[in-house]
Amino acid sequence: MLAEIITIGDEILIGQTIDTNSAWLGNRLNEYGIEVIQITSINDKKTSIFKALNEAEKRADIILMTGGLGPTKDDITKKVLAEYFKCDLVYNKPAQDNIQNILKRLNREVLQINLDQALVPEKCIAIHNSKGTAPGMYFEENKKIYVSMPGVPYEMRAMMEKDIFDRLLAKNSSYSIKHHTITVVGIPESHIASSIEHIEDDLPEYIKLAYLPHLNLVRLRLSAKSTTHSTQELSNKIHEIFDQIKAVIGNSWFEDETQLSAVVGELLLNQAKTIGTIESCSGGFIASKITDIPGSSAYYKGSLLTYAYETKVAVANIEQNLLNEVGAVSKEVCEMMAKNAQKKLEVDYCISTTGIAGPGGGSKEKPVGLVYIGLAKPDGTVEVEQCQFFGSRQQIVERTSNKALDMLRKAIKKTIKTTAPQLN
Repeated sequence: MLAEIITIGDEILIGQTIDTNSAWLGNRLNEYGIEVIQITSINDKKTSIFKALNEAEKRADIILMTGGLGPTKDDITKKVLAEYFKCDLVYNKPAQDNIQNILKRLNREVLQINLDQALVPEKCIAIHNSKGTAPGMYFEENKKIYVSMPGVPYEMRAMMEKDIFDRLLAKNSSYSIKHHTITVVGIPESHIASSIEHIEDDLPEYIKLAYLPHLNLVRLRLSAKSTTHSTQELSNKIHEIFDQIKAVIGNSWFEDETQLSAVVGELLLNQAKTIGTIESCSGGFIASKITDIPGSSAYYKGSLLTYAYETKVAVANIEQNLLNEVGAVSKEVCEMMAKNAQKKLEVDYCISTTGIAGPGGGSKEKPVGLVYIGLAKPDGTVEVEQCQFFGSRQQIVERTSNKALDMLRKAIKKTIKTTAPQLN
């Protein structure tokens, strides 16, 4: 079955609210073998909703709508749906009871504007909202399914998980869909495409390869859709193709379900090693990525943030003469930062960064985006890489983080003979 997602609300169109609903729905629908063919965002106007519905029903079997349901005058979706399906609005008793119970628990007065949220088009099945007051609406007409839900993400997700997915699954038996994604680190998209071109050329007609680049990472997604193969057969074929790709790209990938910082964390745990960081241009971003992972206190000991020259001298024990001679953004200073912080933090590995994140501060000799990344290792050596990154200040910082964590990943893997569970 084919689905289209329609998000309603001016707040999405003007960028005030990020549309996370479509991303979540797209991911979950594909797990149920339902292919999303289009995502449309529209404003809160009757003509826009009518037009979007008329166009969606021509190309999709399932139309999922989020937004435009609430107690205020600009929430017009259910009124428009009643007109679209040529029926009246009627009170739904379970929805009305739900509203009253919620407001009672909150010690709030029940206003008529609240009770009016229980009005739904007569032709719909009202979907219980376990997380809020506005009910969802489920329609079936002309062999099409229409679902309207609140735009609040946790309310929409609860409706889908507790009710709507079961309804959709009962209707969908036409074909199987399977996706799998890996993330490649440190190899440009064009290089990957060139190296696996022969594999891509030999893909079966029912399998497609997508490249999804992002800041020193490239996600490779294989998608399979078939009316003659089972989901398990599709899964087996996808993994067979990925085995061929991994043999070409080598030790530069990890499973997409995990973050790079989580991959590194598991490697550190498996080897009973610790990590610390000393950051300048990345401003603590690497430390934040590492500590975002639950349980990271088992291997992460701490960070030094040495942004200014005087802090590098006072905290990281960098020699003032060295700073005067080569500058803070240099291989020599990066190496000394990693070595000194490794000793000070008493860790096995230590990452250091120094560079120019921009947008100002660059020169011909040291342009914006020039970054040195250091890695002090348990054997006493320090690896330093000079990088030239491009993009905004935040993009440069994120690229620095991804590169640094990948340096750590590769360094740990060189010291072990066994393979971590989520890696090749």
